[in-house]
Order: sequence, then C-alpha cells, then structure tokens
Amino acid sequence: MISSEVLPSIEVRNLTKIYRVHVERNNSLKDKLIYFGRAKHRDFVALRDINLSIMPGTTTALIGVNGSGKSTLLKILSRIIYPTSGTVILRGRVSSLLELGAGFHPDFTGYENIFLNASIMGLKRREVKERIQEIIDFSELGDFIHEPVRSYSSGMYMRLAFSVATVIQPQILLVDEVLAVGDAAFQEKCLYRLKELRRTGTTIVLVSHDASIVQRFCDSVVWLHNAEVKLVGPPEQCVPIYLHETTGTSVQPMSFDRVAHP
Repeated sequence: MISSEVLPSIEVRNLTKIYRVHVERNNSLKDKLIYFGRAKHRDFVALRDINLSIMPGTTTALIGVNGSGKSTLLKILSRIIYPTSGTVILRGRVSSLLELGAGFHPDFTGYENIFLNASIMGLKRREVKERIQEIIDFSELGDFIHEPVRSYSSGMYMRLAFSVATVIQPQILLVDEVLAVGDAAFQEKCLYRLKELRRTGTTIVLVSHDASIVQRFCDSVVWLHNAEVKLVGPPEQCVPIYLHETTGTSVQPMSFDRVAHP
C-alpha cells in the first residue's frame, strides 16, 4: 500500500556543529618542536542539537542576533559545510543565495556566469539556453550582462544571482540576507518572485534581520539563540517576543498579500 503522507522538504535531526579554534600559535621553531602535536585550542559550538522539520511549499525565517548560528545552519543545508554530528535530509533540488558573488568568476561576463552558476546548481546547458533571456530580463542588467562581473556593484551581483537562483525553479531555496542589498523596487520584485515560487510548491528558508519582511512573507520562524533553537512558531507570535527581548521594540503583524507586483 502506498502512503499518502507528505514528507518534509527539510529534516534536521540532532544537528551539532563544532569548530576547533586555535588560541595560541607556535611561531618559533623551538616552540613547534616542544609543543608538536599539542597546540592549544578550544571548541566553539556554532550549533547545538538542532531539530527541525520544514514542510513543502512553506517559507521559514531563521532569526537571531549575529553569531547565533543562522548562517552556519543555512550553509549546512546548502552542503557547503557539514555538521559535526546529526543528520540533514533534503528532498528536492536545492538552490542557494548565500554570499554575493558566490559561484561567479570575476573575469567572466554576466552572460558567461549565468551558465557557470546554473551548472553548479545542476542545470544542463540546454536548460540554461531555454531560460537565459528570462534570467537577463529579470536581472534588469541591460548591456552590463556582457561586462565582467568584477565591475559589478553589490546590487548588480544580487540581481544576477537572484535571477539565476529563482528562474531555475528549485524545489528548495535557501536565502541569506541578500535581499538587504539593492534598491527598494527590485527588493519588492524579488519578494513577488519568491511568492510565485511558494505558490508552485518551492520550500524557502531565509535569514533576515528585517522583521517586516519576516512577518509579511514567512509562514514560520525559527529563533536561534546561543547556537540553540529558542523558539519556533508563526511570525506573529515569535517576532514580537524576539524584538522585545533583543531591542525592546515590537512590530505589528503584516500580511504577505501586501506585496504588490512591481
């Protein structure tokens, strides 16, 4: 009998990430010989015993102060780094927007980097050719698409990276603060594209310090604090508590439907 149960797009079980930080380096030859194999270090726990389940077609925000583990968790989900212990299960093709310029070659043109970046995400050249005009049009880069990306501003990087990552229609999209770059009009355009992806079943996980975006766009919030999950719930519940504890302020709940088509 075939089960009709819908499985989570993302499952994180007992995940821990520990970095070994060297606190004293042996610079002289004498020190290296004396302390060979005994370099002093400490363990830095970036994530501790994280457990999450994210269902298909939902949008989840990772919030928390700097250093709480948000970007580390997103990089583990992107398979850029790996956990020290625990398991991560991803069901579907993953597209990531983590760092501006990641996956781009600075000496290649924007046009050439579309093929490079899309191939890293698993698309075949034929698939890229079918969608390249849509990518260029969405990026609004015009003739700059034929210029080396080393000449791009951070906003132009974001436009190109976002266009590639979203036009390929991933099943899972991971976004780390890149929407904070660029002008307001293009940010609204990006949010509208994310809304369309969500409607077609894409699971979205984003890191954002913008409480209004979290409340107007996300279905759930994961608050990370001191490498652990402090609270999980709907934005209207979690965001006011988070803001009150961290800044003493709060925001009113908003609906994602307020995002208008650009």
